[in-house]
Amino acid sequence: MIRRTLLALALAVTAALPAQVAVKSHPAATQLASHDPWWKHGILYEIYPRSFQDTNGDGIGDINGITSRLDYIQNLGIDAIWITPMYPSPQIDFGYDIADYTAIDPQYGTMADFEHLTAEAKKRHIRVIMDYVPNHTSDQHAWFKESRSSRTNPKRNWYIWNDGIPASSPNLTKLQQDNEHVGLHGKVVPPNNWQSWFGHSAWEWDAKTQQFYYHHFYVQQPDLNWRNPEVVKAMLDVLRFWMDKGVSGFRIDAVSRLFEDPNLHDDPNLPGLNAFGDPNIVHKYTDNLPEVHDMLRRMRAVVDKYPGDPVLISEADEPNIFELAKMYGQHNDEIQLPMDFQVADINDLSVPKFRKLIDEVEHNPANGQPYFFFGNHDQDRIWDRYSVGVSDPAMKERIARIMATLLLTSRSTPQMYYGDEIGMVTSTPTRIEDVKDPVGITGWPKEKGRDGERTPMQWDSGKDAGFSTAAKTWLPIPTTYTTTNVKAESTEPDSLLNWYKRLIALRRTNPALISGDMKMIDTTNDNILAYTRTAPAGESVLVALNFTDKPQTLSVPVILSTLQTDDPRLIHASKSKFITLAPYATFIAELK
Repeated sequence: MIRRTLLALALAVTAALPAQVAVKSHPAATQLASHDPWWKHGILYEIYPRSFQDTNGDGIGDINGITSRLDYIQNLGIDAIWITPMYPSPQIDFGYDIADYTAIDPQYGTMADFEHLTAEAKKRHIRVIMDYVPNHTSDQHAWFKESRSSRTNPKRNWYIWNDGIPASSPNLTKLQQDNEHVGLHGKVVPPNNWQSWFGHSAWEWDAKTQQFYYHHFYVQQPDLNWRNPEVVKAMLDVLRFWMDKGVSGFRIDAVSRLFEDPNLHDDPNLPGLNAFGDPNIVHKYTDNLPEVHDMLRRMRAVVDKYPGDPVLISEADEPNIFELAKMYGQHNDEIQLPMDFQVADINDLSVPKFRKLIDEVEHNPANGQPYFFFGNHDQDRIWDRYSVGVSDPAMKERIARIMATLLLTSRSTPQMYYGDEIGMVTSTPTRIEDVKDPVGITGWPKEKGRDGERTPMQWDSGKDAGFSTAAKTWLPIPTTYTTTNVKAESTEPDSLLNWYKRLIALRRTNPALISGDMKMIDTTNDNILAYTRTAPAGESVLVALNFTDKPQTLSVPVILSTLQTDDPRLIHASKSKFITLAPYATFIAELK
């Protein structure tokens, strides 16, 4: 109880600090540093459309729902929204199995609804980023229907087909043996040991044409053949279609999987089994092949022809900083913002890990702009991942504030995920019959899927958390909605939502946080992550984050004034040479 009281006191006082600028209707962040493209300083907000706002009572979010919440997004301080796929889809993988790249799924609305959304967003200086899924289509896409209709169809080579190898071949894996079929010339099995990201063999038998097709992801998601110039042309035209609709760029899904080894070499084996019961392998021949970079340059050349500094963001879960840096291109002519999964997937409060990986991307070989995120539709919620073993709700909230602060005060372009700003938690299904995600369906019970981080947005404490009026929503509303919701937190000065708003306001108004460099300090301290941001004109800000459950002391430069903290003892910390941070406390201050 004492801890909670101190936290509330600190945040209430912090909210009244002079440096805390109220968030108002604002222009895009480019106007804060007009010589830079907007995406270097902008804040992006990921929206999972099925779960954001339902306006027609069917229990599924829709485009008009996003439009209806643009004022909230603007008031939060967001510059661009990235919307996960809204294209026509059988929804096997909830939109990432696309049946038509240039249309809107009727369950989300119409093209007119989308055009209205972009127009209303533009009025509020909010850009719209589309999700571009180039690696694969749905098996219900017209292209694949043609491709699988016969071996001689003109679109046969738009996908990756193979006869397989004789079932009598030596050294077959169990996955190959379990996929034996009778082909044109006897019994055959898949040509190699390649595995789907969603479990089991990446090769699916097509009885009609007596061949296997390749799918890096779900069976219903056949991979496009990017070695076919006709595929390349068609997919680049998709970019042009949406750019002509006024979008400001694309987040490119699974971009490193565009190409596979044409010689079909087996992937190397690793010890043990994965969550799907398959042997662990290294995806050496199906991931991150050199040809990917040629295609990224072509994609960049398409969007660069449009005004307004359009941006490409890549889902590039690269194994190290050197591979990540390649995504920028040798001449910064590929991806402006590769998603940094190394930082995103640290998943524990480790000062050495964060310090090392942030330093690496700060000094990446391409000198590219860092792009950080700590939550998205494929990860458990921030609240849960970084507070494992912590039982005190007040301390869990402090940890959520640490992660928000690190995201919004670093030099990176930050990406938020809907609901993280109010402290939404992961709500994992407890029964397999409730699972919607194909990952959970295939991997249960070891792998329970991603439904838990995709639950409906919690707007208020009313029916369906203000998300819908339906009798049943597509995923259940988490029980936390009665207290964890936008309406309740908007009126509480010490809420997590208002913490985010104050951080965003600081990021927009403080010269050091707008354009300052970033330097780690006290680098032998494994308990406090501390860094400074220093603007070209000399203004400097200190950020200090206590990653432990015990008070920690830090030697600091001379403090001019406290900007934001959840530790009441640090509100008047000016002229201190040492500061002691309470457990899991955050401290942001101007320096002399």
